[in-house]
Amino acid sequence: MWHMATSPSEHRQPVTAPAPAPRGATPLLGPDDPPPATTLNPDAGGSLLLLCDHASRAIPRSLNDLGLPEEQLCRHIAYDIGAAEVTRRLAERFGATAVLSGFSRLVIDPNRALEDPTAIPVVSDDVVIPGNRALDAEAQAQRVEALFKPYHAAVAAAVASIRARGQVPVLVSVHSFTPAMRGVARPWHIGVLWDNDPRLPVPLIEALEADGRWCVGDNEPYSGRGTLGGTVETHATPAGYPNVLLEVRQDLIATPEGADLWAQVIGDALEPLLSLPSLTVVHQYPRA
Repeated sequence: MWHMATSPSEHRQPVTAPAPAPRGATPLLGPDDPPPATTLNPDAGGSLLLLCDHASRAIPRSLNDLGLPEEQLCRHIAYDIGAAEVTRRLAERFGATAVLSGFSRLVIDPNRALEDPTAIPVVSDDVVIPGNRALDAEAQAQRVEALFKPYHAAVAAAVASIRARGQVPVLVSVHSFTPAMRGVARPWHIGVLWDNDPRLPVPLIEALEADGRWCVGDNEPYSGRGTLGGTVETHATPAGYPNVLLEVRQDLIATPEGADLWAQVIGDALEPLLSLPSLTVVHQYPRA
């Protein structure tokens, strides 16, 4: 999920990334917690870099599930259902490097700018997040240092590795979205989100539509136009690297069989495009 709208009353104060918590503070992550990021195929030789910002529903044990019951942590508010499975399958198919987040976006969302009030949500899809209410500056900083920065450092390292081989990174970010939002059905099977760089998204939309089986959203159900602070906007857009953000409907990839199918659908559409000459050059498109 790229962005879920909230009302002003649901906003918390922006995360301003103050100085790290003082020495002696209780660590956010313990030995039983997953790492903040996992990199698959770090020594891959291709230019494709797969990202999954909302791969995990894990919450550090020290945060006591943010005060939420298990049934809420299984929902889309905690992670992008099926996105990690599709990302892993694509990484295997292409032998590509993939970076997956290791924590729930409810703790801190790596696909947000820190100044975005929804970076640490107090309310998500009308669900109050008790553990995010009235956080002081030290608690916010702890999440930035332990989770947010390491994930982006892993993405930056993967980008740098591709550049060091003399290649131009091609970033594909994999997300998923709910079949309905606030009672309104979403007909798209997959959405292709992009801003001003058409090199990958336009032919990808054409390839997916040519399949004939799918309802393909061009900047639906969210828009990639004019967005700031996300992972793609941080690591691809300013540098002029080709990029696209994919949104697959969650009910289609909630099972292993569904993830298999959609990794094949996306892979079949993407594979011939990776040899396009336009993807081998750096080109910075001016923002509208």
